[in-house]
Amino acid sequence: MTDPLFLVTGATGKTGSAVVHQLLEQGQRARVVVRRRDARSESLRQAGAEVVVADLFDPEQMLNAMRGAQRAYFCPPFHAHMLHSAAAFAVAARQARLESVVSLSQWLASPSHPAISTRQHWLVDQLFAMLPGIATTTVAPGFFASFPFLELIDYAALLGIYPIPLDGESRNAPPSDEDIARVATAALIDPARHAGRTYRPTGPGLLSVHDMTRIMGQVIGRRVRHVKVPMWLFLKAARMGGIDDLLLSELPAYLQDQNEGAFAFGGPTDHVLAVTGRAPEDFETITRRYAAQPKAQRTIGNTLRALGAFMTVPLRPGLNPERYVRQQGLPTPSAPRPAMADTGWKQDRLIAARPSKVLTPQLVSA
Repeated sequence: MTDPLFLVTGATGKTGSAVVHQLLEQGQRARVVVRRRDARSESLRQAGAEVVVADLFDPEQMLNAMRGAQRAYFCPPFHAHMLHSAAAFAVAARQARLESVVSLSQWLASPSHPAISTRQHWLVDQLFAMLPGIATTTVAPGFFASFPFLELIDYAALLGIYPIPLDGESRNAPPSDEDIARVATAALIDPARHAGRTYRPTGPGLLSVHDMTRIMGQVIGRRVRHVKVPMWLFLKAARMGGIDDLLLSELPAYLQDQNEGAFAFGGPTDHVLAVTGRAPEDFETITRRYAAQPKAQRTIGNTLRALGAFMTVPLRPGLNPERYVRQQGLPTPSAPRPAMADTGWKQDRLIAARPSKVLTPQLVSA
């Protein structure tokens, strides 16, 4: 039998690119869907992937991209109409007779969450679960270690501050991009074992924001102080840093979820170890990678740029999340509820966070 061909969307993003490289490292064939050919897609091509340019919102283009593939990783675009892309993907997947689909969702996914992306993730989960004859697996992480926590590594390294509107004692077990991708890759390679399951990759232990700040300081080699900045100031800084307005409009709800314990709820899980056979990376290991980035190096130029950006943030244009939602005409639930105020979400997630039943005897004894 011919080895399966794996289709990967979002292949130039954080988890998508990691999935591609992990598949190729294991000798698998990978076809990547990109919006345009650029340096990132060329890097994937040189690594051994087949590159296809297609519009995720166009079912005909997606069907053409899927022809000859057997399994697919759906990494949804961050877009107000993401649900449209998922529907196009689902239609194409059925017509192409895919064997299996692994999709990236959210730990927060629910039909009544204030953030439209989170509600759409819930709808996509339901849509894919209804695909006839296709084995589906859902990977539903919470906040990544890379965002929002280590997005601010340059401020920590250069200015000795960690400015984020989070309570210092709020906790999370954030996973690395690579561990999220490892779970997805394992499910792609062995779909029968993982069909119908939802996995929540996490780090090995719950950490408070104060814990993360302390670890950053240890890695960087200087004292770092957590500063709980006001939300309006954080949104201005995030916008200045290039964060999309849609995500900016949702960040207050997500950060509220963090402060109220939604990401500590049910965590940490054993899913990375159970699915991949290796322990999840800890926050220190992940931080060391991000602290090695050029922007976090303690040079005079970097320090002056960071100080100038920090001092001018209050003068920059901000975003009113409620006004943005109204202006964009985005649908809103009649009774929006953050995660920890949603009894149905908590009941569903307690089930999803249970120890995995895919553990092998070798992993159990380890």
